[in-house]
Amino acid sequence: MMKSETEVAIIGGGAAGIAAGRRLHEASIDCLMIEARPRLGGRAWTVRDSSGFALDLGCGWLHSADRNPWVKVAEDQGFTIDKTPPPWTRPALAVGFSLADQRDFSDAMDKFRERVDAAAAKKADVPAVASLEPGCRWNDLIVAIGTYISGTELSHISARDFANYEDTGVNWRVVEGYGAAIAAAGDGLPVAFDSPVRRIDHSGKRLKIETMKGVIAANQAIVTLPSTVLAESEQLFTPALPEKVRAARGLPLGLANKLFMSLERSEEFEPGTRLFGHTDRTATASYHLRPFGQPLIEAYFGGSHAAALEAEGERGFFDFAVAELTALLGSEFARRLKPIHVHRWGADPFARGSYSYALPGKADCRSVLADPVDGRLFFAGEACSKGDFSTAHGGFLTGVAAADQVIAARHAHRSKPQRHMSRPDHKS
Repeated sequence: MMKSETEVAIIGGGAAGIAAGRRLHEASIDCLMIEARPRLGGRAWTVRDSSGFALDLGCGWLHSADRNPWVKVAEDQGFTIDKTPPPWTRPALAVGFSLADQRDFSDAMDKFRERVDAAAAKKADVPAVASLEPGCRWNDLIVAIGTYISGTELSHISARDFANYEDTGVNWRVVEGYGAAIAAAGDGLPVAFDSPVRRIDHSGKRLKIETMKGVIAANQAIVTLPSTVLAESEQLFTPALPEKVRAARGLPLGLANKLFMSLERSEEFEPGTRLFGHTDRTATASYHLRPFGQPLIEAYFGGSHAAALEAEGERGFFDFAVAELTALLGSEFARRLKPIHVHRWGADPFARGSYSYALPGKADCRSVLADPVDGRLFFAGEACSKGDFSTAHGGFLTGVAAADQVIAARHAHRSKPQRHMSRPDHKS
């Protein structure tokens, strides 16, 4: 039976919510995670193929692994960290993309990033697309890569926000699944599953969290809902919090989807091989062949291209991938492929996208979204992070920060001088 009250309600059981819950639990503070799904992890989700191998349908890489707190969490749980350099740090398969062209593209990409950094330092925030070199033969591929990074086209992205992303360049993976490690970190924490939150009433002395299964009273709450959900839920807060809604609208979620396919006779390819479908258009996918040496292909789609394929249904991703791969590797290659798993994050009602980006001129919305309200409402999630947005460790760090704000607010309240009425026999 779901608890009807708690000291701190944590709304959302993804990376941020779990990290906040762990921190509060360590501080011996009663808390309850309220999760709309029947599972923990949010946009971190590991499933298994028929052989039992872990497939991360959501986040899959421990980005900035040398400072990523999930590394220690996973290791402490007994998960295996694979430190093999990611495929994007090595040359891709030269089919349709010669090594000379790859070097030329890499140089163009480096110069694009330099121009974005320079643009970000200027007073006016502009779309990242303004940093493309006019007429460059690699512009379409740079835009495609941008959709993998941000989930949307460069024309929609703040150059300042794009440049704010902090990356150490160290990227590892969890063999048993990043999503599995994040979900496991919530073991032992109290959770109300299948409980979408309809309203957060902060008008009274205690908060009232209205869910599909009843009302939960709390003294404080940490809201970790995706920015898309906040942006589309003007009636979520009573009284309304229009500044939060406006900030969330400045931080939409981009779209990135992964398709996993089985590959027969996979030993033809070296483990961790990378392949691009097309290099001369933005509607293309990248393919990671034999991740962890498994007989699989992990295909990656981003931006408006991913959205168009979502509209076709799950089969649309497989059909597109087969068309690209057979154009490169021959028509017979289609017989070696079978679809395994894909998840349409844009159609997921509790995500409505993959990870956040800031619209041009809206980079400051991240700090606005993260600001507490009245010492009772606190906010966390990757969209609240200035430099680690779009990552699970961004969720972790903001979750811990919000929990620490809760703890500090509780201490401040307790240390505040109390005013007492004089007793009848008090002598002045």
